[in-house]
Amino acid sequence: MGIRRNLYWGWYVVLGAFLIMGINYGARYCFGIFVKPMSLEYSWSRSVISLGASLMILTYGIGGILSGYLLDRMAPRKIMMIGAMLASSGMVLTAFVTSPWQYYLTYGLLCGAGTSCFGVVVCGSSVGKWFVTNRGMAIGTASVGIGVGTMILSPLLGYIVQESWRKGFIFLGLVILIGVAGLAQGLMKKTPPDNDGGTSCPGAGQAGSESAPDSTQKDGPALSRTPAPAASLARVFRDSRFWLLALCYSLAVMSEMAIFVHQVAFAIDQGVNRIAAASSLGFLGVASILGRFFFGWFSDRISDAKYASSIGFFMMALGAAILMNADSTTTLFLYAFFFGFGYGSIAPMMPILLADRFGSDVLGTTYGVLTFFAAGIGGSAGPLLCGMIYDRYGSYDYAWRINLAVLVIITFLIMILKPRNPGSYSPGMNRTCRTSSSEE
Repeated sequence: MGIRRNLYWGWYVVLGAFLIMGINYGARYCFGIFVKPMSLEYSWSRSVISLGASLMILTYGIGGILSGYLLDRMAPRKIMMIGAMLASSGMVLTAFVTSPWQYYLTYGLLCGAGTSCFGVVVCGSSVGKWFVTNRGMAIGTASVGIGVGTMILSPLLGYIVQESWRKGFIFLGLVILIGVAGLAQGLMKKTPPDNDGGTSCPGAGQAGSESAPDSTQKDGPALSRTPAPAASLARVFRDSRFWLLALCYSLAVMSEMAIFVHQVAFAIDQGVNRIAAASSLGFLGVASILGRFFFGWFSDRISDAKYASSIGFFMMALGAAILMNADSTTTLFLYAFFFGFGYGSIAPMMPILLADRFGSDVLGTTYGVLTFFAAGIGGSAGPLLCGMIYDRYGSYDYAWRINLAVLVIITFLIMILKPRNPGSYSPGMNRTCRTSSSEE
């Protein structure tokens, strides 16, 4: 692949995570494009279709626990290869379903289990393990792939689905199999070098540097992050800070996925053009790119990343308020900008807050468990509840009001998160690392 051997390998992991998360989330977040055509062809209610999406998200969350546990013990390549085969099979088989139970099995279970093996837990934790001082920027950069994937795949799928929604699922299956398998083999085959006490190498040097870091190089911004002391899993799960994070992000992802799954159908119901409605997902992805860069960069430059998280929730709330009155392409895209920018904070902030408070040694497992609560429980509940509300009242109005109230609450709730362990930030502190790494 023409890889330069003198560039710190952690930046190649960032590139691999960027591209793989783009495929994963681009494929999953464009599901709303399929809701209307599947409903019309089979006369399924939106709650029936939403249940499949919720089951996929729940399986994704449960799978994140296992994949995070495995990531603390092996290179990500093996996990991702298994996931690519499962997810691609699920997507292709979904194109041929004729009953709800088949749809739940192929999309809900197979796609959910497969995508959990190359989702944000595996990709974000892989990046976090390679960096200390530039962790916020590295994770933020990698998570930009989520927005890029959504931006590219949403309008493309909107065009394909106009002809046949079945071709859309087959297309996604091929993209996952070829793209994820190839990237995993090329860029995600190594485990990070150990630092003192097993913490990750800081990845000294900027992204464009042409040499591996030396042990005396000063790295990063004025506030350089040093690794938090390693915490045992038992201590983490007894810590109220973990459960506050689980509560806030479960509610955030519940609102996020409710909107993602139903916003295209809502926009079409409001009289917005079908292609414009699908493209709003892509524009939301563009806005999230800006958000991921901003919140990753910002978290490295403030005293506590929880403030960046609060700002992200506030921006999502602002977007949700605009969506309630989005009856034109202009207001739909205005909603997409604010909501997308704020939603861009979720992927980088979750691992950053975990690593800051509990260390990177158990990041894979703790991130997997947090993702189970956030995506598995919160994310699966959102689309289903939204679909049930629509079937009951014939409108998304009450669902959008609930989402807005939830986002406003967690904007303030995250602020009570207790600070990290003393000494996690210290100005201008240098870090040293061994530059050796293992390959599996």
